[in-house]
Amino acid sequence: MATELCDAARRRILDYFGGDPDEYEVIFTPNATGGLRLVGEGYPFGPGGRLRMTADNHNSVNGIREYALARGADVKYIPIGPDLRVADLEAQLEGADPAVPNLFAYPAQSNFSGVQHPLDWIELARALGYDVLLDAAAFVPTNRLDLSRVKPDFAAVSFYKMFGYPTGIGALLARREALAKLRRPWFGGGTVRFASAQNPVHIMYRHAAAFEDGTLNFLDIAAVPDGLDYLERIGIDRIHEHVQALTRLLLDRLLGLRHANGAPLVRLYGPQTTDGRGGTVAFNLLSAEGKVIDCRLVERAAIEAGISIRTGYFCNPGAAEASFELPDREALRCYEELAGDDFTLQQFSACLDDRPVGAIRVSLGLSSSVDDVERLIGLLVELRDRFANGPAVGAGRVAQSGADAGTG
Repeated sequence: MATELCDAARRRILDYFGGDPDEYEVIFTPNATGGLRLVGEGYPFGPGGRLRMTADNHNSVNGIREYALARGADVKYIPIGPDLRVADLEAQLEGADPAVPNLFAYPAQSNFSGVQHPLDWIELARALGYDVLLDAAAFVPTNRLDLSRVKPDFAAVSFYKMFGYPTGIGALLARREALAKLRRPWFGGGTVRFASAQNPVHIMYRHAAAFEDGTLNFLDIAAVPDGLDYLERIGIDRIHEHVQALTRLLLDRLLGLRHANGAPLVRLYGPQTTDGRGGTVAFNLLSAEGKVIDCRLVERAAIEAGISIRTGYFCNPGAAEASFELPDREALRCYEELAGDDFTLQQFSACLDDRPVGAIRVSLGLSSSVDDVERLIGLLVELRDRFANGPAVGAGRVAQSGADAGTG
């Protein structure tokens, strides 16, 4: 019965994403991070091969560089500009040797800024000799990913981000041809057809079973089809339009906020319109003199008001570094001076002469409403007036709250 439920869920997932079961396989993972790790640890990186990643990536993608570097591959980041977009991807990818494994990894939607990077990069990169790993976790809750039209070699998703439940279930959607290239560095319960203690031999299962360790979380997996049915009843295109409308309203309201002297209250990171962006919006508040107000002060006020926001790097250092315009050498010096178990972003900011090292992030989704946007704007107006007589602006000088002590 449990196996039947899991197999039915696989079929429903492929149907939802338009994946041909003869071409794509569904591997259940604890989350999107788990799927990304499977690709990183199993991909056949080696001398002469490449790993190319956009600077705008979640740390779960950034961590793949450790596997690539350990195996002698050439690892480089593709820079993003002030608009947090890549200017010329083809120029950054050209020159790869198609006779050796090369991997290109990027997010369909930035978890930091909401920037949506083009899905047509997938075929461009494949034509230039790369397998493509798409981090789709932030994209699929409010956008359509159709695997009959765009064909990443690997795509990672997390279901609680799509419909709120269950936590602890994600999937790696993998092209069978690409999946066959992965070589797991270990084996465990459920992944092998045969293993011997007498002789150092084992036979891995083929396809998904080789990547699903131990007993699957079949009770929660059984809920996934119901969640996908729920999204389809509403319609992903309707959800997309709903979130676009709210994002448009939020951007307009944020950019319209001013101090008494006419100076802007908000510094927005990323696109200022809804063109090529999703419902994730990152920004900081500014004083009337143009100095960044410590984002943790805003976080505390939001908590008191019952408004859910996040502050920090959001596990995306590349987008944060580009947004905050951190100087490379100074940032490296500060890291080397402060590295250790007691490292905090607040110390890092102080070392960089109180440059911002965190932002405020608002995420809009299916359950968001106009009232949510207006409540947030009301809070920001209240904070503007509260800080009018001299806010604390130095991130390194505010007592550490604990909630944003890391880069997540």
